[in-house]
Amino acid sequence: MSAIERPMPPLNVDERTTLESWLDFHRTTLAMKCEGLHDEQAAVASVPPSDFTVTGLVQHMAEVERNWFRRVFAGEHAPPIYDPQADPRGPDGGFELAAGATLHDALATWHTEIARARELCADRALADTGRFMEQDVSLRWIYVHMIEEYARHNGHVDLLRERIDGTTGV
Repeated sequence: MSAIERPMPPLNVDERTTLESWLDFHRTTLAMKCEGLHDEQAAVASVPPSDFTVTGLVQHMAEVERNWFRRVFAGEHAPPIYDPQADPRGPDGGFELAAGATLHDALATWHTEIARARELCADRALADTGRFMEQDVSLRWIYVHMIEEYARHNGHVDLLRERIDGTTGV
């Protein structure tokens, strides 16, 4: 049984609560999938030929949170976390592991980015916009995209975790 509680999103609420609840559900799912892994396990690319690792996917999601909520929505100058030489307008990175990278550190950074995202969105309307590819993009669109991004990568972590230690169904 997981030490992390993952409440089911409410079935009949307003749009914002629905979107935020599903995003939090998928964030929590990722955290649950990381439970019990040692740094060495989380750094193994266990589904050849892919070089995806659990730690790399957590790092990537920290970059994704940072990109969409800080750079795109809030317009902050927020350089990449894991590849300081990368162009912050380019694809979200984080997949590659630097020497000494740990799951613990990746999770801490990811949680920091989530907290910042929540702060930036708390007083904003779903119709409020940021800028992406020289166009306006609404917070509503960003929430939907983030739900999709987490759902896809949680599936990747499912495969990784099953290969690492047989854990399934989280």
